[in-house]
Amino acid sequence: MPRKVESRRDLARKAPLEFFKGFLRNPKEVGSIIPSSRFMTKRIMKFGEVDRSRVIVELGPGTGVLTGEILKRMMPEAKLIAVEINQDFVDVLRGVYPDPRLHLHTGVAADLEKALELAGETKADLVLSGIPFSTLERGEGRRTLEATRRVLAPGGRFVAYQFRSAVKRMGEPVFGRAEVHPHFLNLPPMRIYVWRQPELS
Repeated sequence: MPRKVESRRDLARKAPLEFFKGFLRNPKEVGSIIPSSRFMTKRIMKFGEVDRSRVIVELGPGTGVLTGEILKRMMPEAKLIAVEINQDFVDVLRGVYPDPRLHLHTGVAADLEKALELAGETKADLVLSGIPFSTLERGEGRRTLEATRRVLAPGGRFVAYQFRSAVKRMGEPVFGRAEVHPHFLNLPPMRIYVWRQPELS
């Protein structure tokens, strides 16, 4: 029998379940048991200045709670490059968001330079990350942060939303002191960490 083709609505309905299943299969790859709240999503959009970013990288988009908001708010000519290790999540994203501005890359977060290259870019104005730095393999977090620093354009922003502080501990030797914004209207409560690349003088 031919395989049933799922509609965008069906895939969107499946997304929370896929997120939960992904957490159960490999909790080290999924930062939380439930996706981010809409309140935190709005704050991330604000701190990242999504509406004025031409090239955006999203590390660990999961099933796309943040991805959908980024696509709504970003400029028509902008690109969103999403790097996701979980192929099931990539399949959901591809089905739910058939937007030509979205470029999906299956791989680890430290692959973001390769993902940018495949999308025809070398620099990003904004890198957003929901990956759980506290559970990454030894050295993988530092490699991801150093790659992020290399690709950020002058004035670019790196915004990480986490419920543990490992990204701050790892990130400050790479980027300098972080802005820290607690957010309690989320389960679990999160912190948003922001670093800004210096402007060219």
